[in-house]
Amino acid sequence: MDIELDPPHGITGFPLGMPADDLKAAAAELGRIKVRNDGSAVRFRSMKVLALHPQFEIVFHLEDGKTLGAAEVWIPRPGPEDITVRFRGIDVFRTPARELPGRLAAMGLTVLDETLYVYLPGLSLGFTRVAGHEVPLDTDGEPLYFQAVLTGPTGYYDYKLSDG
Repeated sequence: MDIELDPPHGITGFPLGMPADDLKAAAAELGRIKVRNDGSAVRFRSMKVLALHPQFEIVFHLEDGKTLGAAEVWIPRPGPEDITVRFRGIDVFRTPARELPGRLAAMGLTVLDETLYVYLPGLSLGFTRVAGHEVPLDTDGEPLYFQAVLTGPTGYYDYKLSDG
């Protein structure tokens, strides 16, 4: 299975703006789903759809309670299926986290590297190295690979460019 990150438009099979009912049906094809705060647009308790594949999870954020606003893909675990998550040809979960920001910057992209988090504000793409379980570590003591990537709408991380 290949998942292509296409910020600010979404990910393979899940375009941003996708209606909630369509999203739930498509997510169910990946595995089991859990819906939290169905239809809610309340800040900090907005609707989320979790697609639980045996080897990975995707958290779909529906801030307005009606349409897909952002997709957060978590690193695939080993298993029978070969799962690759790519951005412009780069396998984002098999490229070491300390190498990926440089490769993205070499493409002419604005990259804000905060060690545990990397943001591409103009592109609405964000990565995290934070892990909730035991993972291989790099020489800096942090996870060797990014653990999740979020694709959001235009302007999603632009606030990171301001000084205040």
